[in-house]
Amino acid sequence: QVQLVESGGGLVQPGGSLRLSCAASGSIGSINVMGWYRQAPGKQRELVATISSDGSINYAESVKGRFTISRDKTKNTVYLQMNSLKPEDTALYYCKTSNLWTQYDYWGQGTQVTVSS
Repeated sequence: QVQLVESGGGLVQPGGSLRLSCAASGSIGSINVMGWYRQAPGKQRELVATISSDGSINYAESVKGRFTISRDKTKNTVYLQMNSLKPEDTALYYCKTSNLWTQYDYWGQGTQVTVSS
């Protein structure tokens, strides 16, 4: 059983910053991808950023240059540093891990990010 717990969301003004954390418990496998997705009301869930066990990183075009994903393998924790936040970044942010060997996906409960003045 794998559980993901997100933290760090909140209300921030445009141009501000937030740092999201996602801690995984249980075995996620040595070959895996961890990442962040977001979903705004009435919109489809979209990829924000991912980082794999081999270090490969992908970002959505809309967040390149503003967001940075990183991970601490000793803690099974992934982070998302969010800078220069815009109102359009407002969404429920979900943490996800994928075990590439078993092809099982695990999702967190989500943490709300609201960017508003």
